[in-house]
Amino acid sequence: MVRAVLRTALLGAGLAVLAGCEPTGTSTSAPGPVAVPDILVPQQTITRSETSLALERHYARVQADLLAQGLLRTDGGGPDTPFAAHTLVNNFVRIALYDEYVSRGGTLVAQQTASQLRRWEQPVRLHMSFGASVPKAKQDYDSAALNTYARRLSRAANHPISVSSQASANFHVLVLHEDERRSYGPELRQLIPGIGDTAVRTVESMPRETFCLVFAFSRGDNPAYTRAVAVIRAEHPDLLRLSCLHEEVAQGLGLANDSPAARPSIFNDDEEFALLTRHDELLLRILYDRRLSTGLDAETARPIVAGIAKEMMAGGS
Repeated sequence: MVRAVLRTALLGAGLAVLAGCEPTGTSTSAPGPVAVPDILVPQQTITRSETSLALERHYARVQADLLAQGLLRTDGGGPDTPFAAHTLVNNFVRIALYDEYVSRGGTLVAQQTASQLRRWEQPVRLHMSFGASVPKAKQDYDSAALNTYARRLSRAANHPISVSSQASANFHVLVLHEDERRSYGPELRQLIPGIGDTAVRTVESMPRETFCLVFAFSRGDNPAYTRAVAVIRAEHPDLLRLSCLHEEVAQGLGLANDSPAARPSIFNDDEEFALLTRHDELLLRILYDRRLSTGLDAETARPIVAGIAKEMMAGGS
């Protein structure tokens, strides 16, 4: 499973690319109205390639293997995963203020690099679209999950995050089978005007070990995000597909990196947790606290983050 971060500038826009897989479970929140998904072409019976079908079998085995190892937990942590304020601070700095990958020659190279605080200053409007070969039952399942998750994220971050129509969306979530994704460049360019060749190539050439990815865009040197697009493989079984939804949307909100020290957390490559945890909700709350501002570096942000974390832990937040 790959989680990657890339920041570059193209066509006057700062671009963050985060690629990865993320397991998730069901939320305890009551489901709300389900947004009507956009279908790339009219619904019809479409024959998928053997490559796509083989990937579906492969990811089913991956999910089964992880579950057999006791991974992909959906309990959010418990007595076995305690964390203190100083742990929360260290994890926040590593996850929100560092990048995992850099771009070299149009490809991603693993290299931890210091970054700056990035988040949305405007309301986040999510929309989910599906490839024409994605069955309606899967569309309904994923659309309901996005509605529930958007409400949870909005509460955690104390920031406007909702599901909207495609026309008004600024954060697009795409669920595509292999054959659709490989030729999705023209649609990507329509959704994200000014998107560069590197980003399009990254989507169309996703290797098997990359389960899903998200691009978050800012304008010029301004680190505030204005648009994002996440790509999720439709070949995944339900848990892995939902896990991708949880991690990629959360990373597209500004928690861009992963850390092996983060626990209980989905921002950790060990795949122990599938569901966004209480620890992760606190990271989001810190990220969107107005005592912080976009563009802060780790050294400047750390003492402010320490004060916020201390208040939250003392107050039982």
